[in-house]
Amino acid sequence: MLDKNGIAKRIAREVKDGYYVNLGIGIPTLVANYIPEGINVVLQSENGLLGMGPFPFEGEEDADLINAGKQTITTLPGSVFFDSALSFGMIRARKVNLTILGAMEVSENGDIANWKIPGKMVKGMGGAMDLVASADNIIVAMQHVNKAGESKLLPNCTLPLTGIKCVKKIVTELAVLNVLPQGGFRLLERAPGISVEQIKNATAGKLIIEGEIPEMEI
Repeated sequence: MLDKNGIAKRIAREVKDGYYVNLGIGIPTLVANYIPEGINVVLQSENGLLGMGPFPFEGEEDADLINAGKQTITTLPGSVFFDSALSFGMIRARKVNLTILGAMEVSENGDIANWKIPGKMVKGMGGAMDLVASADNIIVAMQHVNKAGESKLLPNCTLPLTGIKCVKKIVTELAVLNVLPQGGFRLLERAPGISVEQIKNATAGKLIIEGEIPEMEI
């Protein structure tokens, strides 16, 4: 079973040379720490930064440098800062090649719910609405089950939706899965030490298993 860093490390392998990548709040921000050597990517933070680097070491933080989740970050040579209007102009104009988001639920049709739990106070949907509406390639980093052990990969989302039929791939502590165009979660890889049966038991939505399922390479 993977921890949050393990999920981020596996997702980092999906990043291709030359990509512009938006990292959402939560587990996705950890991806910045695991970009493979020799891969030249530009990480975007929706609060107005291109060229985000890994998290700073303790004692080297700059309180003026933060990501969209208000975590202190580093910048790389050539980084640029700009306002939110320009940042979302980039997103809406589809200049971002890959968006990595957290989620509370994903449906077997690729719907995502990641902004509101009914009855809890929130400021609003924020930039997630623009990201899921504009991105052609969305990977979700999430826990496979909630604290009660209930699946978060569902036939249909029960929470308010952020986007419809937009998620392409999911990486959890248990597995890597594709969302098929016709619907369903296709199992691609299983986490080290995790069996296919465990993934079946943790997935409420339609799970498609074809052939031998390899363990992830982390």
